[in-house]
Formats: sequence, C-alpha cells, structure tokens
Amino acid sequence: MWRKASAALLLALAVGYFYSGRPDLPEQILQYVGLPGFLSSSQSHAGLEQTISAAWEALITLPSRQWSKVAVGVNACVDVVVSGVGLLQALAVDPGTGRDHEILHSKEDLKETFIHFMERGAAAERFFSNKEAFQRIARAAAEYPGAKLYVGGNAALIGQKFATYPDLMVLLCGPVGPKLHEMLDEQIVVPPESLQETDEFHLILEYKAGETWASTQAPQANRFIFSHDVSNGEMSTLETFVASLEEFQPELVVLSGFHMMEGQGRELWGERLKEAVAAIGDIPKDIPIHLELASMTDTDFMNRIMQEQVLPIVSSIGLNEQELLFLSQAGGGPHAALPAWKGIPDVGRVGDILFWILEQHGRTDPSSESELTRIHFHTLAYHVLATAEGYWGNQAAAVMAGARVASSQACGLQAVDVSKVELKAPLEFHSSHFEPREQLSLRPEEPVTVWRRGNITFHLSPVLVCKRPLRTVGLGDAISAEGLVYSEIKTQQPF
Repeated sequence: MWRKASAALLLALAVGYFYSGRPDLPEQILQYVGLPGFLSSSQSHAGLEQTISAAWEALITLPSRQWSKVAVGVNACVDVVVSGVGLLQALAVDPGTGRDHEILHSKEDLKETFIHFMERGAAAERFFSNKEAFQRIARAAAEYPGAKLYVGGNAALIGQKFATYPDLMVLLCGPVGPKLHEMLDEQIVVPPESLQETDEFHLILEYKAGETWASTQAPQANRFIFSHDVSNGEMSTLETFVASLEEFQPELVVLSGFHMMEGQGRELWGERLKEAVAAIGDIPKDIPIHLELASMTDTDFMNRIMQEQVLPIVSSIGLNEQELLFLSQAGGGPHAALPAWKGIPDVGRVGDILFWILEQHGRTDPSSESELTRIHFHTLAYHVLATAEGYWGNQAAAVMAGARVASSQACGLQAVDVSKVELKAPLEFHSSHFEPREQLSLRPEEPVTVWRRGNITFHLSPVLVCKRPLRTVGLGDAISAEGLVYSEIKTQQPF
C-alpha cells in the first residue's frame, strides 16, 4: 500500500516539476518513475529482450542423458515457392474471373481458384487430381526464374533440425525422391525401401500485397498451395518405417503426417487409420514416440486420433494454438465454444485445455492405459510444456530451447539478435481461466514460469518474436525437434 502511495506522490512531484518549468527531474524521482508499472508497454519491454536472451544462453543446458539415435517419419516432400502470377503467365493461361474449386483438375481450375483467393488475400490449399498435368506444372515451377526449392513435410523438416546435432544419428523414412534426397543433410539415413523415382512436390504460389494480374489485386500478401501428393496422403511408407526400426534401434521415434490422411475421404482414412495404428503398435513399448500434429478440419477424424486410435499410444505430442483449440472442440473439452483465439491465446485457457488432454487422454494415474505424458504447445508469443509428473526431465531447458530457436530461425539467423525481436508474451497471467487459480508472472532474468495442477507440471517460456520474419514454414517442426533434443525421459517410473 505504501509503495502505491509513494509512487503516486513521486508521480505528482514529477508533474509539478514539469509544469513549473523544471524538466530536469531529480535522479531519484526519475529512477522511481522508471519502474515498469509507469511505462508504456513498448518502453517497459526495452531491455527485457536482452535480459531474456542472456538468460537463455546461461540456463539452457543439454540433459545428462542424450539421444544418440532418432527415427523420424513419414511425410516428406519438396516445397517449390514461386511467384503465383509469374508461373500462371509462364503456363500461358489468360487472366479471368475467380472461382473456387474444391479439387483442381486442370490449369483452368488452378487459375480460377488462385484468382478467387488472391483477390481476397486468403491462404488456401487444394489437391490437384490429374497426375500428368500436375507434373508438367511442377516442372515449369521448378524451372521458373527465382523459384526456390526447400525441404518440405513435417518429418523431413524435423529430421533436418535433428541433423544439426553432429552426435545424433537420424533415420528419415518417407517418400524421398532424387531432389529431396539431394537436399537432405548428409547425416540423415534414408532406408532404400523409402526411396522413389519421382519427388512429391508441393507448389506454393506466393503473391505480394497490392500485386495485380489484369483486374485482380491482392489486398494483402499470402500464398496458395496445391499438390498431387498421394504417397503422403496415404502415409504409404509407414509400414516401411516401422520395419526399419529393428535394424536402426532408435531411442526416440517421431511421427507426423496424419493430417495428410484427412484429405483421402472418410472411407479411405477410416480403414487406413486402423492399419496405421496397428503398425505403430509394433514399435517396442520402451521407445518413446512423439507425434507432431498439424492442421485438420474434420472433427470425426480428430476424435478418432484423440480418443480411440493414436493419442493413447504415443508418449508426447506437439501442436500450435489452432490445433489445440480444434482438439478441444472435437472432444468437447474446455473452452470448446470459443470459435477462435483473439490475439495472443490466454495462458489460463491454454493451460485448461492442456490439463484436460493429459487428465482425460494421458497417463496421470496408475490405472490409465494411455502412454501420453507430455505436450509441447507453441504459439507466437510463448510456449508451454505440460508433463505428467515423474516421466520427463530437463523440461525448463527444453521449453526455453524451443522458444530460442523460434526467435532465431524466424529471422533467418543461427542465434538471437535482440535488435530484430520483441517480447509479446504477457508479463502476468493466471494458471487457469477458472477458479481456484494461481496468479503467475514472468521473470525475464529467469524466463521459465512453473506451476502445477494435480500430477501435471507446466513450464512456460516467452518467445522473442521476430519483427520481420523471413520464413515461418517449418518453424513448429524446429520448435518440437529442439524441445525433444533438450528433453530426457526418466527410466524410473513414478507409480
């Protein structure tokens, strides 16, 4: 109480000095008025980025027991990023009116759908059904001046991140064609059975804010993605991946690509999901499995993954804010009525959903048959690692490591440059949206906030958000991979 009164008095003195023509305030008053509570948001964050970055460097340490072999599968492709208008002009299609097509069958369908979304400035992704026509377009895109080719697919991107650690041997299984094989880090082992004669290309047609094509103008920058990717959609290399584990003998398995199956239609994914779960069931129980989720739209498909099929047989999952909310909506969890997040997701609401997932679908007591004990959640401003008590170690370092790589990689750098990032995480927040709840705060000099609910421990770290991101594709994959590198699974079970 006396601090507030003193602050008010000193602020009044400051105002008095200003209006009496004495802008040179006494140093003691300046120091007190300089406290964070008296500053604007941007001013109060000045210097916090430097403090957080320095704390990361001091506090992030590898665990005492590190992985030596990691197996990753099963979605992989080549991303071709090209000017959308430029490519369509090179394909000799005339501009016209926009029209959305759920499935693309021809260059005309592609043109009309691209225009439809370009004039709205909206992102979209479509399947191109004609294999031969798609391959001709893909070749033209790869040869177009200024086209950029990148490693694509969650599994391949996670494998690439793991491969930056020279002591870590990485197995990648997926539909790997000659171009992708050439682009992969030489440290990555690809089973011969998963090599194929042609690459799976995902074409990413970009357009800039204000860009025009005839009468069409883009209100904002965005991209349109399309592919003819049957291999990844069917998770065709999953059985090959599981079969290769016996010889490779990994200490950790990372799975991704289930979201690609959703586009195959309910009848096909229903059967294929059963086969996939049976294959995963053949992985030895003593090997932890991390599942990287991605964007889905079918609530039935998500429910099958969550309740009946996949979540109970994996140890860990990684996901972002859209995927977290959709998971709760599909399963009738907390805050399911929320249509979408507004701005930075509320920490309390995020914590409620994470708690619900582990309580309802994870292993938080001895009677549970689920293997799920860890969730790595990431959003733009902060990350949270939620773990069942007693299974995972070094999680403070793990969540900070994930945040650090998000801060550097988004800016296209190997290390954090504090002049290019900014703190957007809340400095104060609650452990839950519901009562009883705990009020928590972020300490920049020790940028991990820890709290517990029942048998679940939460670790939160802020992200230093890149002011001008160069490339955000694959950022979630890098975050999850880095978090796993710094994680340690405990051999002593808690129950």
